This record gives sequence, C-alpha cells and structure tokens, in this order.
Amino acid sequence: MLSRIDLRGPALPGPRELAQLLPRAGVDIDSVLDVVRPICDDVRLRGAEAVREITARLDGVDVPDMAVPQAALDEALATVDPAVRAALEESIRRVRIVHADQRRTDVTTDVVRGGTVTERWVPVRRVGLYVPGGLAPLLSSVVMNVVPAQLAGVTSIAVASPPQRDNGGLPDPGVLAACALLGVTEVYAVGGAQAIAVFGYGAGSCAPVDLVTGPGNVYTTAAKRLLRGLIGIDSEAGPTEVAVLADDTADPVHVAADLISQAEHDPLAGAVLVTTSEELADAVGELLPAQVAATKHSDRITTALGGTQSGIVLVDDLDAGLAVVDAYAAEHLEIQTRDAREVAMRVRNAGAVFVGPWAPVSLGDYAAGSNHVLPTGGCARHSSGLSVQTFLRGIHVVEYDEQALAEVAGHIDALAGAEDLPAHAAAVRARQQSPSRS
Repeated sequence: MLSRIDLRGPALPGPRELAQLLPRAGVDIDSVLDVVRPICDDVRLRGAEAVREITARLDGVDVPDMAVPQAALDEALATVDPAVRAALEESIRRVRIVHADQRRTDVTTDVVRGGTVTERWVPVRRVGLYVPGGLAPLLSSVVMNVVPAQLAGVTSIAVASPPQRDNGGLPDPGVLAACALLGVTEVYAVGGAQAIAVFGYGAGSCAPVDLVTGPGNVYTTAAKRLLRGLIGIDSEAGPTEVAVLADDTADPVHVAADLISQAEHDPLAGAVLVTTSEELADAVGELLPAQVAATKHSDRITTALGGTQSGIVLVDDLDAGLAVVDAYAAEHLEIQTRDAREVAMRVRNAGAVFVGPWAPVSLGDYAAGSNHVLPTGGCARHSSGLSVQTFLRGIHVVEYDEQALAEVAGHIDALAGAEDLPAHAAAVRARQQSPSRS
C-alpha cells in the first residue's frame, strides 16, 4: 500500500535535493485560477446576488440570505450532543490556556538619552475565518481560528462555512454550535472561493475584512492567492500531511493507526513513515490493509496511502532520519523513538511536533491546546502555525527629542548621501536650522 524509498548507504543528498526525493502531494493552484477568478470577479461586481447563484450552482442549495440567523445558532447549541458540547468546551479551555501565553506586550526601548522606540502590538480590526465543510465538517477549526483571534483582541469576527443540503442550507450544526459557544454571532452559509471573495470584497450584510484565516481546498486557496494584498491571509495551505520518525521501539499498531488517521482527511493527504527499522516498516505495511478496511472512509484512505504523496523512507540512523524530516518539513511530525523528547528538540522544520507514544496527531487536532492550523507542503521551513501573533501587527513608535536627533544627524547625512537621497538629509538639517519650538 505504501511505496518505499531506501536512503540507506551513501551519504544523504543536500536538503533541497532530499526534499525532491520525498513523497509530496502535487497541488497546482495555478491550474484552478482561471476557474476561481471569474467567481471572485462576479462576487465583487454583483455581491450577494452572485453569491446566491454560485452557491446554487456549486453546492446544489438555494440560500436566499447567506447570513445565519441568531436563532439557528441558538438552536444548534441547544440541540448539540452533550458529549460533543463537553468536548468543545474542554478543547476551548485548553486552547485558551496555551494561546493566552502567546499574547504580546508593548515594549519601549531606550536607544539613546532622549530617543526611544516603542513596539506596539495592535490587533487586526476585522477578520474572516473560514471553516471547511466538504469531506468533513471541521467544527474543531472554529475553535482553532476563533480563540487566538479573540485573545489577540480582534473585535470584529466573521465565520463562513459551506451550506449543507441536509441542514436546510445552513452550515453544519456542529460548526454553528461551536460558533455559539465562542460567542461568534456573525456567521455566513457560504463556502469555497466565493466565501473568500465575500470576505475580501464584502457582499450582503458581510462587510469586507482585513485578514482571512482557516484551511480549505485548492479553490479556496486559489481565491486567497488572488485576493492577497487586498486582504491578508494566513497561508496558502495544501493537503494535510503527517510524517512519523520512528525506530525499532515504536509500536507498529500505533504508527499504522496514525498514518491512517491523517489519510482520512483527504485522498490527497500525505502520510510518510521515516524509520531506521526495516522490521517496523514491514510490520506497519502488514497491518495497514486490515486497519484500513475496518475504517469508515477506507476508499479515500486507500487512495491517500497509495498515492505519490505517501510512503516509507528507510534511513541508516536517527541523524539521517532527522535530516529527512527537516527536508520534508511536515505539517505534523510524530517522534516515536528512544529518548523521543531529546530527538524532538533537534527538529528544525515542522508545523507541530508530537513526542512519544502518547501524543498522536489526533490529540493536537482536538484537545492538546496547540493549534491545528499549520503550514503544509514544506512551508514549515519558513512559516509558523496559526497563533495569537497571526492577528497582531507590530507598529514602531519613534520618539526623539531635539538633542537626540542632533547627535545622529551626521550619520543620517552620510547615509542619505551614500544613497543619493539628499532630501532625506535636508529634512534633518531643516530642524537644526529652524528655532526650537519646545
């Protein structure tokens, strides 16, 4: 089911070459831009009327008003399974604990006597949070997006999620219940590229936002790319992925189950085992068929595990294994080795790292307290997951008195001359030549 790549023997290639050898889902955002562009343009030009027509055509449901009424939010919360409500409440509690420690405080630095720079942390004014509802209604994503935005101090939060034909054109009731629990009252029944366009341009009762976050499919991602600049975005997320770095101490039952759990998301999901143990690789390969057959979504899991984005990579030792997982830069990385924490602390590139046999990715998806909106497709080499920081902007406030400016004026003059920008220096000299107005 899983193909194998044997990297044992000669020295490993460099990180860039190594990354090209490893399994990865091929997602071509450019290929769908021609489909997404007219959708976004239509929403920009015709607003809510276009959204209704696009939703009817693509989702097969007529939604006269995409704004979800408060009564529907209240009903979803009142009727949600008590066990689901309790789980959401606990997830919210844990995510708040972790993300509260991410809040930034303003800092004033005394550069020289009479000269300071203060870094202010200011929340984004208005955000649009997207919650997928295609193959799986990700009510947990409501928690992961809303909590850090609230803790950052964002005062205007809108959520969009696709309408469901079996829910009267409303988003999934679990998504609505999560919104209600978190106090989000502005929710829209719209999905896909058109949802991003609604956030970007505004439509109906939805005013334009400044930032859009949340996972989605390739069409949603293409819309983010098209509107980037008009709005801020968290990332251009691709299919979800997990890498497991394991040695001969790992339990093959655990490893197989964890690969399957990630493959359950999407036929394009990636599941990669990097191991020093051929015996573990064999055992996992033998366990997978029966475990996959026993799952509800066996067809999509089989497709994901059999695709070019999934596989087993054999390495000589953990040093080589670490080089491989750093080159891969997984969205989710599990460490199932001896001294797992020590190994985990050597990882440089990963969206989130799950240490040891009792910290599966499923824990992080729901209730670890960490955020599950993470960089995919190797972007963990340079990007971080969603956090309070995502919703904050650092603004430098510069305060210098007359003497402090005078002391540095010569250096400004020299650098402005080197850059052939004499008016820069003149703006400083004008202050030295004019009488002080203190």
